[in-house]
Amino acid sequence: MADAAVEFLLLNLKQLLVYNADLISGVKEQVEALYNELIMLKAFLKDSTEKRSEYEIVKALVRQIRVVVYEAEDVIDTFVVQTALQRTRSALSKAFHGIDYPAKLRSVAREIQSIRKKVDEIYRKQSFGFGVFNQLGETSSRVFPNKKAPVVEEENVVGFDKEAEMLVGLLNGGRKELEVVSVIGMGGLGKTTLARKVFTDPAIEYEFYIRAWIYVSQVYNRKDVFLDILSSLDKLTDEMYRWSDERLAEVLRGHLQSGRYLVVIDDVWTKDAWDDLKMAFPKNNDRSKILLTSRNREVANHANPDRLPHNLRFLTDDESWELLEKKVFRKENCPSELVDLGKKIAKECGGLPLAIVVIAGLLMKRDKTCEWWEKVADSVSSYVARDPKQCMDILALSYIHLPYHLKACFLYFGVFPEDYEIPVWKLIQLWVAEGFIQQVGEISLEDTAEEQLEDLVDRNLVLVEKRRSNGGIKTCRVHDMLHDLCLKEAEEENFLQEIKGLDQVHRSSVNPDKYRRLCIQSRVLDYISSKPCGPHVRSFLCFVGEQRELGREHTSFIYDAFKLLRVLDMKPILLSIFPVKIKELFHLRYVALYGSFEILPASISELCNLQTIIIETSSRTLKVEADIWKMLQLRHLFTNASSRLRGPPAKARKGGKDPLVRRNLQTISTISPESCTEDILARTPNLKKLGIRGKLATLMMEDKGGSSLFDNLTKLDHLVTLKLLNDTFPHPPSRGSLPQLYKFPPNLKKLTLADTLLDWEYMSTLGMLPKLEVLKLKDNAFKGGCWKALDGGFHLLRFLQIGKVDLVHWEALSHHFPRLQRLILKHCESLEVLPSGLWDVSTLQSLELHHASPTAVASAKQIQKQQQGFTINRVKLLVYPPEP
Repeated sequence: MADAAVEFLLLNLKQLLVYNADLISGVKEQVEALYNELIMLKAFLKDSTEKRSEYEIVKALVRQIRVVVYEAEDVIDTFVVQTALQRTRSALSKAFHGIDYPAKLRSVAREIQSIRKKVDEIYRKQSFGFGVFNQLGETSSRVFPNKKAPVVEEENVVGFDKEAEMLVGLLNGGRKELEVVSVIGMGGLGKTTLARKVFTDPAIEYEFYIRAWIYVSQVYNRKDVFLDILSSLDKLTDEMYRWSDERLAEVLRGHLQSGRYLVVIDDVWTKDAWDDLKMAFPKNNDRSKILLTSRNREVANHANPDRLPHNLRFLTDDESWELLEKKVFRKENCPSELVDLGKKIAKECGGLPLAIVVIAGLLMKRDKTCEWWEKVADSVSSYVARDPKQCMDILALSYIHLPYHLKACFLYFGVFPEDYEIPVWKLIQLWVAEGFIQQVGEISLEDTAEEQLEDLVDRNLVLVEKRRSNGGIKTCRVHDMLHDLCLKEAEEENFLQEIKGLDQVHRSSVNPDKYRRLCIQSRVLDYISSKPCGPHVRSFLCFVGEQRELGREHTSFIYDAFKLLRVLDMKPILLSIFPVKIKELFHLRYVALYGSFEILPASISELCNLQTIIIETSSRTLKVEADIWKMLQLRHLFTNASSRLRGPPAKARKGGKDPLVRRNLQTISTISPESCTEDILARTPNLKKLGIRGKLATLMMEDKGGSSLFDNLTKLDHLVTLKLLNDTFPHPPSRGSLPQLYKFPPNLKKLTLADTLLDWEYMSTLGMLPKLEVLKLKDNAFKGGCWKALDGGFHLLRFLQIGKVDLVHWEALSHHFPRLQRLILKHCESLEVLPSGLWDVSTLQSLELHHASPTAVASAKQIQKQQQGFTINRVKLLVYPPEP
């Protein structure tokens, strides 16, 4: 999309001008001028973000901006690549390749000058565009009346009985002062339907003599809102149409003050909208209520910070089928031959009532035959999309009204396959590499990205699948209908193209020359064999379910096809050799590869823009020949094998800043114990995550002076996550030890141990780690039959996982784990019972037992029963395998 394209190009140009000006010598002045002119286009895009759905002139300008920005990006990126490659070649090689550099400079200068003229022309048009929609914007409140409220069918309401009962209880109870009760959820989920069901409930009608309903939506007029409420209360006169907002609000307050009232404010989009309207609602002491519905959690929290909003759930498969059957057959039953197909169709709607209603309307229009229903069942979302006014346009409102900085982040969900459970760490690294995340003060790009993801979740555009042990989002996804919306909007913007099968590979509609991102979901080897060519493609992502091995003859296809790549994710493709031509992808920022290689070659360190490296190999060890100290932008190094890092060059530091310090580097996982030297760790001061795999005895071994390699971790003040995996293959692990408390990183919050065979006495050391919140003891982390917890430890521990151990007796009281929320035991078959002291841990929320003894399961049930007496939510108990 144009917004993200301009942002990234500006960032790219700024980095070139500041850090790599030598690569654009000869055209620097032209690039600087282009940079300054693009800033004005950025301002236009930012201010026009919500006007594009209303004004065709704005849409046309945005399309022109996208085209010219892509053109500028291609010209400059291609020139930079050619310059960088030219400088790495020998004199003989330069002569052989025959590039006339001065002629190329003149050509690029002319191209940039031409682009600047186009930018200037767009800028003159944008001034006209601004005038048009500013003039209209000034009168928009008078030109555009309140949008028509959605039609709500009160019959055939399915799945809301318990939710309605709960809301009726909240509205009839509570404190004496005015209180706001909110219902939030994704568009089309049924918030209005539920609110209407509650509004017309006899118990509500009896308790609230004064009742009013107002539909707000995105565009509203405050005066009209107040007039509508007065009209519903039969208090409206002809004279009132001439009154001001303030006078109407005063009169409305007077009417509402006279008794207990309920006002439903349906479809509130912003905090400002609530602040704009709340002046009319008096805070009387009659237990009056406001029932507010919104797609945005932030709005609900703002309206009432003291009460959590009710998050409306999706329908279950059974409820979905019940609703579909009622809508299609009314009071009749579905013919038996259509039941299975009907259930499949209902399930494909993903629990979204709006989609079910739309598809029901489609099924009603034609004869109810198995052939027709099979056709619909095979492509439900496509049929829903054929009727945009009923469904897709409603969902699209959430996208249209997203803030400027979130639009590209949301569209990017179209990159992933439908129903794909997206690892958040991966999503964030991709967002950063794509240039969607802008630096905000001292906050890291990753933290900003996580905040933006939470914002999308709060807007009910992204669903949380799993939470991390520290409460953050671990995996997420988008609803199928929203995924279709992402693809639709992304295709219009030339943002990405999805390739699902071989038939699509050979269709003319696949045009990598047009799109900036390609997402391959199947038949990837066939796609590679088709010798694709995409000189403008910036991202190539592969999400093939089955693993495929790529022949040696094709390992260079990426460079041959896509020379300007920024993002390369080929993890489902098994590489027999490391693709050495990757070193020539100068703009590469993110690379994920899977293969059987044992070496990360030195040539990778020539990729000066690389931010994230993900290497999965079948080898147990990986020799990192790449010089990470040359890679100024490197932020994350992920390897599953034990990687041996090269130390920095042996240069004496002579005061001032150490040029080899890599402050951007946040993740190193997983490295060998031998790599934990002072030279390496002292130059990664901002490291947040560190994984160490290998013979941990090497890490803990003290020299004659009492020092060890582990001591080098002490200075990592920003380290919050540490994994210690004792890998002694082919020999079995031996009894381990831990260093003294003061040698651990001071701000450690999450610790994982595996195969360390520690004595349970070392738990006292771990318990004294001052900020430890998450402790994962994987298989064989500890050895011994008895663990007696000691006083004074684990003050902040919220998550405890214990893997395969020979523990028999565990003694603990509530004060040993005062903040424990989640306990997981896996393959602890010898453990007889859980400590009875866990009964008194008031914060405990869930217990998970995998392959536990019957007596341990019985004790867990007892804990669950005891907790029920003094906690709001009953402790969740999961036993696997399930009991018969």
